[in-house]
Amino acid sequence: MNSIRKKILSFTTIIIIIMSIIWIALTFYNYKTQVKYNDILNRYLILSDVSRSSNQVITDLNNYMNQSTPGNLQKLENSKKALESARYEVFKVRNEVNDFTLTNYINLMGSLIETTDRLMGLERDSEAAVKDLAEITRISNYISDMTLTLIDMELKTHEPFYRGIMEQSIELVKLAIWMVLLTSLLLLLATYWFSLGITRPVQQLTKAASELAKGRFDNEITVKSNDEIAFLAKTFNHMRTNINNLIQQIKEKAKLEHELQQNKILLQESHFRSLQSQMNPHFLFNTLNTLSKKAYLEGSEEISDLLVSVADLLRYNLKQIDRSVTLRDELVVVNQYMQIQKARFTDRLELQLDIDDSCLDVAIPALTLQPIIENAVIHAIEPKINGGVITIRVQGKDGNVLVRIEDDGIGMSDEVISQILMERQVQTTGHSTGIGFSNVVKRLRLFYESDDVIQLESKLGSGTSVLLKIPEQRGEIHD
Repeated sequence: MNSIRKKILSFTTIIIIIMSIIWIALTFYNYKTQVKYNDILNRYLILSDVSRSSNQVITDLNNYMNQSTPGNLQKLENSKKALESARYEVFKVRNEVNDFTLTNYINLMGSLIETTDRLMGLERDSEAAVKDLAEITRISNYISDMTLTLIDMELKTHEPFYRGIMEQSIELVKLAIWMVLLTSLLLLLATYWFSLGITRPVQQLTKAASELAKGRFDNEITVKSNDEIAFLAKTFNHMRTNINNLIQQIKEKAKLEHELQQNKILLQESHFRSLQSQMNPHFLFNTLNTLSKKAYLEGSEEISDLLVSVADLLRYNLKQIDRSVTLRDELVVVNQYMQIQKARFTDRLELQLDIDDSCLDVAIPALTLQPIIENAVIHAIEPKINGGVITIRVQGKDGNVLVRIEDDGIGMSDEVISQILMERQVQTTGHSTGIGFSNVVKRLRLFYESDDVIQLESKLGSGTSVLLKIPEQRGEIHD
């Protein structure tokens, strides 16, 4: 079986070989041309260096004749050495065309050097020195003229080469255009043939998938290919034979999930109703109202107020357990609850409030704060002989309303904290309204659909801190 990977590798290898051959041919041609061009340029530079060196000898000689200092003498010696070196390099320029001219050219440089040496041994103002200086100048002029002559001969000699380069450049451009067109055509044909071998089986699979989407499972899937797509077609065919059973399983699973979801909803409603049924019903509420009126008529106003607070708390519990309320309502309930507890603890219990009134209209599940306060009173403050302080702080921050409830009670262990946050009922002793701390955690997470709504920090002997993170935007719970 020829895999698609092998086809791609073969196709890519052919393209790389073609491009490599073209690149090698062009590189070789460019290298040969560059070598020839560098050789010609070097000949011009050698001739130009001779002319420059001879002129420099004349300049340094004049300076030395005007002022015979060691420095000027050293410069003259250096110029002579440079001319000697240039004279040696000139031999590289010799060919059949310039042989005679180049011989005279070399002799002139030798004459210039000899005359310079002779002049350096004469007195500057002597007639012979003046005559030799004029001779040196004349020889230098001959060298410059002959340099131009040799350069002109070089240009004529290599003129065919230059013209050939220009003509070859034009032909090379034409060849490159034809090669690009031919290569592009071959690549298009090869790409079409290669892609057709992949897309045709894919189209057949797509057509078969369309038939399956329309519910037609009778047509057998056939793909004419010898690569991975053929294996895929066979697998697709097996899928076609089992798809009816799969659809039935999906339907049954969806039905089961729907039933489980309905049961979950019913369970939540049952849980809320069970929380409500934990409180004594209307009989207790009516009895408390009767006792309150009787206490007031008998002059026991403090007992009457206490019974009114208990009755209001009971009324709130009975009416609001399955819906949301505002944070303001919850704080009112907390105040009523604390009035009841202060009747028990007197000066041993103190409530401190630090409230931002702009945050009190946010929605919160009913009976959220009171069970937390109740837990603090019964399990944190009551065991202490001197009682304690419960502090409630409310403030807005980063789109949330933060409600922090702190006490300076006996604290709780890490095990108890873990059980509360894992929504496990904690076995404790004491008087309670029946709604545990773990139930508060569960209801908050259900209400806000997030686990990050409550944080609990405590240490044995150092008090407890409960932080509620309430989103500022939250709709009401529907009955």
